[in-house]
Amino acid sequence: MAEPRPDKVAEVEALEQRLRSSTIVILTDYRGLTVGEIGALRGKLRGASLEYRVAKNTLLSRAAERVGVIGLAPHLTGPTAVVFGNDDPGVPARVLQEFIRQYRKLEIKGGVVEGHALDAAQVQALASLPGKLELLARVVGAVQGPLFALVSVLNATPRGLVTALDALRKQREAAAPASPPERTSDPGDAPASAAPESPAAGGAVAPEAAGGEPPAPAAPEPAPAAPTPAEGPAG
Repeated sequence: MAEPRPDKVAEVEALEQRLRSSTIVILTDYRGLTVGEIGALRGKLRGASLEYRVAKNTLLSRAAERVGVIGLAPHLTGPTAVVFGNDDPGVPARVLQEFIRQYRKLEIKGGVVEGHALDAAQVQALASLPGKLELLARVVGAVQGPLFALVSVLNATPRGLVTALDALRKQREAAAPASPPERTSDPGDAPASAAPESPAAGGAVAPEAAGGEPPAPAAPEPAPAAPTPAEGPAG
């Protein structure tokens, strides 16, 4: 059995490496395209950071087997040129679709995404998917919706904030149970001060018992004056 030619071995290895490193691979049938049209297509794909190269079906099939891609063989008929991409899978599909609309030539045969074989319809469906930037914009828009409302409140004028707080206060006061009004004191209603109680006659407390100093003894009353003798009649 003859050994494979070195150039074919190198080609299979190159295709294998591209299949492993590419996130999207699209197979096309370029029959009917002129050299100038193929150059124009390559230019469009190169502008989107995509590679476009012609490949032999047998070598491409062997490389696909090495990387574990199953189901690609039915698409390997006729002349084949392959698009290799490393980014958004929808980008090469949209570039090819635009080229087909413009030149009315080129046929999409199938493709590979993340190691899974796709048919022509599935590849064309990739062109209708939103790109990464559009998806990111949708996600940011969905997140900013609630945040926008919060920012609007935070950016409100102080007067508006005070009005909102005052309305909240009134709402809470209306919901709280009414407390009884406080009774204001009237000078006429003030209770009279209690008169000091005089001790009962039999219950007088001695000053000594009250802890006070004993009173000084009372001075004796003066004796009544002696009657003056009555004078007799003048002689």
